[in-house]
Amino acid sequence: MSTNPEEETLNVVCREAKAAGKLSGDNLTTLYELFGQRFTKALDALKEGRVKKYIFKPSGRIVWIVIGRERDYLIMPEAEFCTCDDFYFRVLDKKVHMCYHLLTQKLAQNLGWFDTIDEHDETYGMLMKEWKKPLAEKKA
Repeated sequence: MSTNPEEETLNVVCREAKAAGKLSGDNLTTLYELFGQRFTKALDALKEGRVKKYIFKPSGRIVWIVIGRERDYLIMPEAEFCTCDDFYFRVLDKKVHMCYHLLTQKLAQNLGWFDTIDEHDETYGMLMKEWKKPLAEKKA
């Protein structure tokens, strides 16, 4: 995927934060100016420990999850994909570059601010089915 100015700036901030092990005041200001409320929500999710990295054994498959307000969101960082409505209605329509879940995952991965959960491969199918389930089904 081609990088845009937002993504380039985010990558620079992530490199700086990773090297320092924290987000500096300048990093926080830059990210807020770039993403506004999406960054505020991402920072809250980071502080609340809502990012999970599932590692399935023995295959080594990795699945990233951000626990949202209404459900868990499946994140595919390499594809820049999220299962949230904001992704479908604003990111795909190119109204915004990324949803706050993708931003949260990227920051968490770079800062090491996530929980790692080891699971057996046998549970992969069941968990993926649950994570991909539409919200309407979850509420029923």
